[in-house]
This record gives sequence, structure tokens and C-alpha cells, in this order.
Amino acid sequence: MAYGTAVTPDNIRLVENAEEALKELGFRQFRVRYHSAELVRVEIARAELPRALSLEVFDAISRRLKSLGFQYVTLDLDGYRQGSMNEVLPAAKSAGL
Repeated sequence: MAYGTAVTPDNIRLVENAEEALKELGFRQFRVRYHSAELVRVEIARAELPRALSLEVFDAISRRLKSLGFQYVTLDLDGYRQGSMNEVLPAAKSAGL
């Protein structure tokens, strides 16, 4: 969950369902990052990104995650990395947030 986003059973369930959809599509190393009820960011291991970028799979990811209720499905071009949600912390501190 993005910083400042309430962690609720519904939000957790959405992420779990989105991650299950990616597993069903054959991905092994990934994370679904919940930013809001409308926006989800998908991180897939760089080794698996070429497959994710094929139009057929790209459309399948978008379709599956939008069917869960997300309006915007984004693919992080930096790929999967642990702690990526923390990348905003230094910027937030310097901005006085």
C-alpha cells in the first residue's frame, strides 16, 4: 500500500486477487503495488518483462486487473524490486511532508 493509504481488508483482498491473476498468467517474481482504488502499479522481474510486454499478455494483465475494479493499471519499467514503495520517502522528507 502506498504511504498514506488506509490498509483495509478490502484493499488487501484486491492486491491478493491481482497477484493471483499474475500467477495465473505465469509470472513468478512480481509485486502489485496499490496506490488507490483506481490505480495499481505492477512490478515484474526484469527477466520476465519481455513476456509482459507482448501485446497479448499486456492486454491480459490490464483486462484481469481492471476486472477487479482498478481504472488504471500501470507497469513499472524499473521492474520488481523490494522496498520500492520506500523510494518516495527522501523526496517526501525534503518536501516537508
